[in-house]
Amino acid sequence: MLLVYIMIILGSILMVTNILRFDRFVRRSKDVLSSGKSQDVFWTNLAFILLIFFLIGYIGIAVFSHPDFLVGSILFGGSIFVAIIISFIVHLTDTVKERSIDIVETLIEVIEARDPNLNGHSRYVQNVTMCLWKYIPTEMKEGITPVSIEYAALLHDVGKLGIPESILNKPGKLDAAEWEVMKQHPKKGVRILKKLKSFEDVLPWIEYHHERIDGKGYYRIPGDKIPFAARVIAIADTYSAITMRRAYKPAKTYEDAVSIIKEVAGTQLDPKLTDIFCSIPKPELDACVPENVDVDSIY
Repeated sequence: MLLVYIMIILGSILMVTNILRFDRFVRRSKDVLSSGKSQDVFWTNLAFILLIFFLIGYIGIAVFSHPDFLVGSILFGGSIFVAIIISFIVHLTDTVKERSIDIVETLIEVIEARDPNLNGHSRYVQNVTMCLWKYIPTEMKEGITPVSIEYAALLHDVGKLGIPESILNKPGKLDAAEWEVMKQHPKKGVRILKKLKSFEDVLPWIEYHHERIDGKGYYRIPGDKIPFAARVIAIADTYSAITMRRAYKPAKTYEDAVSIIKEVAGTQLDPKLTDIFCSIPKPELDACVPENVDVDSIY
């Protein structure tokens, strides 16, 4: 009899662990590398209800009945089965995410192969974005997952796949007509990514990363309509553009970049985010330089 109760107690403990693991899995699934869409809410809630129902059943049987060895074995085996299923789902999801990351990184390599001026720019923007993200107060980040903004930052220039190489690789300043074509790359990026349903919520972050607080950006979006994540990416993009050498300009120093960013706070860039960015120690921003980028091309 003691063995039966031991199996039920262990099964109950394992069910509690299963519930916590499933909750953590659901929280991790609300990003661009997972589905995390509203249609999944019903099934997720149903799974939680069933897991909790099973746990209550375990406790009820242990307290209010006299289970035999067969019942104890079934309950203990059931908790192990649920644990195996959750582990399988987590592993499968992680595998899918890894494959997605591989595809994204390959896509970035294709973009940068077409535009030598980028030279690691996308990865640099991603790293700077996440560096800034660490310093942003929690209450300002509500509704935005780190993974989502990280990959929005990495893919912010994906629309340049639709820009002619003659414009991308022009060594001098673009003329008015060429500049109008270049300004379409955020919208082209949205068209490329819109078939990925999990990217639906982050597409505006990519589309509006060149908008200005004063409403004089690419598409004249007023400051209060610019998504918060797009404002974050805009600062990282600006910092990268200033500090990286391009065919048409030399790289500027960290000090120059901070000075320029402060000057455009409130007009081009979000002033609150600018204050936070300028408080980040220089060594942390230096560490954002991608490993495959020639350090001589950075300030």
